[in-house]
Amino acid sequence: MSANASLISHDYHAAVGPIAAMLKQHMGLDIAAVGSALIERGVRERMKVLGEADMTGYLHVLQSGVGELQELIELVVVPETWFFRDREAILAVARLAREKIIRAPDASNATVRILSLPCSTGEEPYSIAMALLEAGVPPAQFRIDGVDICHRSLAAAQRAVYGRNSFRGKQLEYRERHFTDGHEGAGQHDWALDEDVRQQVAFRFGNMLSPDFMRNEAPYDFIFCRNVLIYFDRDVQQQAVQVLERLLDRDGCIFVGPAEAGLLLKPHIESIGIPLSFGFRRKKVVDRVDLPLPPLKMVAAIPRIVAPEPAPPLRVRPAQVRQRIPEAAPSAVVQDDLLAQARACADRGELAQAEALCEQLNAVGPNADAYHLQGLISDARQDASAAQQLYRKAIYLQPDHREALLHLAALLAAQGDDAGAQRLQERAERAQQAQLKQANEERSHV
Repeated sequence: MSANASLISHDYHAAVGPIAAMLKQHMGLDIAAVGSALIERGVRERMKVLGEADMTGYLHVLQSGVGELQELIELVVVPETWFFRDREAILAVARLAREKIIRAPDASNATVRILSLPCSTGEEPYSIAMALLEAGVPPAQFRIDGVDICHRSLAAAQRAVYGRNSFRGKQLEYRERHFTDGHEGAGQHDWALDEDVRQQVAFRFGNMLSPDFMRNEAPYDFIFCRNVLIYFDRDVQQQAVQVLERLLDRDGCIFVGPAEAGLLLKPHIESIGIPLSFGFRRKKVVDRVDLPLPPLKMVAAIPRIVAPEPAPPLRVRPAQVRQRIPEAAPSAVVQDDLLAQARACADRGELAQAEALCEQLNAVGPNADAYHLQGLISDARQDASAAQQLYRKAIYLQPDHREALLHLAALLAAQGDDAGAQRLQERAERAQQAQLKQANEERSHV
């Protein structure tokens, strides 16, 4: 162990509290959600750059101005995104944007405004732009703003050159249509985004928890704020939701991550009703009569699974029971469909129906994702005890279930079990690293 590392280990526990408090106050980051190891690595790197050997001395540097705090933020916020990561939400906004323009009194001059917050390295807002262009929305009739708290991420987004890690899954047709294939060498392969997509997105630096954040900005028709609220504690989550509502147009839609849907289950907010989009809007006082429009390509409705009537029980002798051929397990397709239906119900706020579908799925074969979803439902109902038990069941079935590990860690931290929360956070981090390594290995063999 180096001298610097030894000193940091010795002083770390005394200094991590003030550093975590500064990060939380400035950007809302909850150490219980990300784990102290990530912050410690960032501190180590900054101390090395500054030549600072003493942890207390580095803390003094942090407290002397916001410049060093921003440098630390650049290291503790790790971009983890890819194109069309949230396909259902992205295709939903393309469909809704087209409908909004068509229904406008002056359709030829109507425009839609979209916010991606945080936009990270640009994959999300550029995916939205590609989806709108392919849906037939004229370039002059939509504009996307990408906002992030990291200057490095914004620089990468503006450069718009991406490697293999930004393209995941098998549906990569958009890459052929909107990117120029770059050179390949030393294990790297880059694709440059076409200018017609790039010009639809404007990037800027911003901190959503700043008191004057986009204070004079016109409201947005669609806001994407996915998979960031989970890194805040409940008080900061509510503060962030208020910011999003302030930025949203009266008839606008907010899209959040699956684990964040419970934060928008409020009396005045409702689901937009598009499965797996996790989109929400304000409830209308008077229902609007909508004109029917043909669906977009690539948007497929999830078939409804109707449970068959139970067969009457058979009376058999004990010997027959021992010799009976086991029934075939339900197919993976059916299980996936049941889980998709459950998530769609939760997205629409139909928590009881979502819970019933999860129980139906678990009855035919315990499913880690189903237990995790049940945990999210219990969490949304403020039933921490039930949520904790369900998250544990998910982890028992799938020890590397990162989302269940992080949600259980947050519950333990809220109960004062910092040591237990820390262990779970470290497991979640190892699980994420293993998944990324596996994904990179699989891509390297393609």
